[in-house]
Amino acid sequence: MPDVVVDAHHHLWVRDRTPQPWVDPATMAAIDADFTPADLRAAATGVDATVVVQTVSRWAETVDLLATAASAEGRAAGIAGVVGWADLFAPDLADRLAALRAGPGGERLVGVRTMVQDETDPAYLDRPDVRAGIAAVGAVGLPFDLVVRDHQLASCARLASALPDVTFVLDHLGKPPVAAAMSGGMSGGMPGGVSGDPSAPDAWRRDLADLAARPNVVAKLSGLVTEADWDRWTVADLRPVADHALDVFGPGRLMFGSDWPVCLLASRYDRWLDAARELVAGLTGDERAAVLAGTATRTYRLELGPSTSRPAPATAPATAPAHQEDPL
Repeated sequence: MPDVVVDAHHHLWVRDRTPQPWVDPATMAAIDADFTPADLRAAATGVDATVVVQTVSRWAETVDLLATAASAEGRAAGIAGVVGWADLFAPDLADRLAALRAGPGGERLVGVRTMVQDETDPAYLDRPDVRAGIAAVGAVGLPFDLVVRDHQLASCARLASALPDVTFVLDHLGKPPVAAAMSGGMSGGMPGGVSGDPSAPDAWRRDLADLAARPNVVAKLSGLVTEADWDRWTVADLRPVADHALDVFGPGRLMFGSDWPVCLLASRYDRWLDAARELVAGLTGDERAAVLAGTATRTYRLELGPSTSRPAPATAPATAPAHQEDPL
């Protein structure tokens, strides 16, 4: 019997409603398009349920994603949850989150994310006003997704220690420096540093382990193919990163995510899903089930059932070769 699979991290966008200015048509042709629930359904072969994640810092996108998840198209695509954006500095943040939950699809609001990776202040997550907003998210029972770069992991650990009652979800394993390994830089079996920094892989290993020591943090096995060489990556290139994450978090605190459609820069959906399955093939059945579905279901409190199952999809869109950029 095939493993149940929950995709804990993907995106949707229709650019007339939600512009994506970061998508460069010249270097990111594979994702220079609109992506709808029907496209997701076609791509996500063998996936039982999904969580769609915000892409822009707008309340309107979260409202739209919730309505989409609750629509017939969203249900047919298996969308079980939405990680939306919220203004952490809004004085009425709790009321706004309550309004989202009371609106169309509000029962599918399962988490909040803001674009921490774009913050230039190295002390951003140490700021009292930021922590107060994140605490307010946690106070209403919602996890907070952390989309950060590898150099921000230490501040994530301080945040998790300061707010032990909040559940944090680390996206993309903190974006480890995978690509440099494929150009010859290695350190202890790990990729060489970004921009030639030889200390980057060791710092990522250390900081990920430190973050994982906080019991209120889980992480997503996602986004790795776009941190690798888009045209040449193999499962072997990703294995040291995945193995380290399994060592420090354990299968019970890791969850699979596709990062579709961003993954199309480097991989079809099915190729990355097959790679992820290969990366966890050495686990026990229960451990594998945790990574592929259980951790996401528990963390996001997903309700899985007939409304989240899907028929066999059509052929997924192909990828296009692309130049290395910094996707979501």
